[in-house]
Amino acid sequence: MTDRYDIVIVGSGMNSLVCAAILARAGKRVVVLERNEWIGGCIRTEELFPGFTHDVLSSWYPLFTGGPAYAELGDELHSKGLVLENTTTPTGVLLPDGRSLVFGTDRAENVRRMNEIGDGDGDRFAAAMDRFLERDAAISFGLLGNEIWSRSTAKLLVREARRRSVKGVAAFFGEGLETCRAWLERDIRSDTVRALIAPWVLHNGLGPDDAFSGLIGKVIIAALEMGGLPVVVGGSERITGVFRTIVEERGGAMLTGVEAGEVLLTGRKATGVRTVNGDVYEAADAVICNVTPTQLYGRLLPSDVVPETVAEPARAYRYGRADMQIHFALGASPAWSDPEMGQVALVHLTDGLDGVSRAVNEAGRGLLPARATVVVGQPTAVDPSRAPKGSAILWIQLQELPSTIDGDAAGEIDVPADGRWNEEVREAYADRIQARLAEHIENLDEIVVGRRTFSPGDLESLNVNLVGGDPYSGSCTIDQFLLWRPFPGSRGHRTAIKNVFHIGASTHPGPGLGGNSGYLVGKALS
Repeated sequence: MTDRYDIVIVGSGMNSLVCAAILARAGKRVVVLERNEWIGGCIRTEELFPGFTHDVLSSWYPLFTGGPAYAELGDELHSKGLVLENTTTPTGVLLPDGRSLVFGTDRAENVRRMNEIGDGDGDRFAAAMDRFLERDAAISFGLLGNEIWSRSTAKLLVREARRRSVKGVAAFFGEGLETCRAWLERDIRSDTVRALIAPWVLHNGLGPDDAFSGLIGKVIIAALEMGGLPVVVGGSERITGVFRTIVEERGGAMLTGVEAGEVLLTGRKATGVRTVNGDVYEAADAVICNVTPTQLYGRLLPSDVVPETVAEPARAYRYGRADMQIHFALGASPAWSDPEMGQVALVHLTDGLDGVSRAVNEAGRGLLPARATVVVGQPTAVDPSRAPKGSAILWIQLQELPSTIDGDAAGEIDVPADGRWNEEVREAYADRIQARLAEHIENLDEIVVGRRTFSPGDLESLNVNLVGGDPYSGSCTIDQFLLWRPFPGSRGHRTAIKNVFHIGASTHPGPGLGGNSGYLVGKALS
């Protein structure tokens, strides 16, 4: 079978959905090819237990609602049925001794709470964030929102040089390499306030001692304070359905169960995609691949057309720490040790800044952390429709795990000789996390209706871009970020092959549900 389109997109994650919608609205006939039986990549909604609607992988949309794709597409998405719900208390932290702190979208309230628990910490936090917003936010968000190698970025840097001098721009990049630990230990005195902020760098694949984590921490905290943590009412599958409608109403298609086998070339120019079943989808304008560099350059493109200057760094592309997801269906509302946490969208259980650092270090050495940072999402605190009345859901993420296990830092779990995740290790580790939760949720064991755990290996089986269970499709350390993502010498989202474009979490500006790489390529081809 041969079918003809203007654009062929491989993979159907958030960046593909945004890209397809932008192109379809510009009059392009687009087809999206997805190997799985659902559209969305890391957007997957499933009724894991009767009556409970779980987002199995990703769930939160602050990057999308705060980005350019939503600004352009939001009205049509909502007109076709998308409903988002937000919260004024996006995050909070609980420490082992019961200390806690809630962080919301009201700056004055955040300052008040921080000042109460750390003498002057609220004022110091406000001063640090004001400095960031007044001095560094424009260049930070500009670099993350534009193609690095582009006229718009050049204009941004020229404006900044005029505003703060060339040396000032150089100083920004130098200061931007600061670690989150250095920032917090300089500006914040309270362990509780430090514990509130430090875990958020994990959500960009970093640890608090990694270069660049200080700037990323400020970017994320500013985004939470300004935009909250919105979710899709009814489950994230609703947003994929609306994107599909936008594309199909304009003559495009989103096909599931169709795995791309190779990009077809005429000379050094892409002309389409052949699937593993032999079907051909011709592309008059471009082939856009939402895959990892190892897939793009090691499988989809013929090796004889990929320059060694590209093939070598693609082979060296590194993947980061692994992730585990645990989903709880609860027959009643959780009774938190701090009742206010019941209304918080995403709670971190942590031993503090040093605890995050220790767990990251243990995972990096191949160990199951003794006391991992537990990310406790509460979708039903924002969208009660996801569970029966009076019930609740917990969405648990663990971002400090090894892909291959060399041992257990606590010395309690026997690991297999081959280091692979298996059901026994997965459930034993989930038991450890449930015990941690029970330290803070008094009625947890009595109200659990069901628990479903996805190990790093399970996650990779759901989405091939999650190599080794890495939820961010590649390490986000500074040598693989900004102009070095996916690797030094990259040409942004263009590749060395004419009409082949690369989007997704492995490309600039990195992971998340913002859809920015898809937006940038979609606008460039519109």
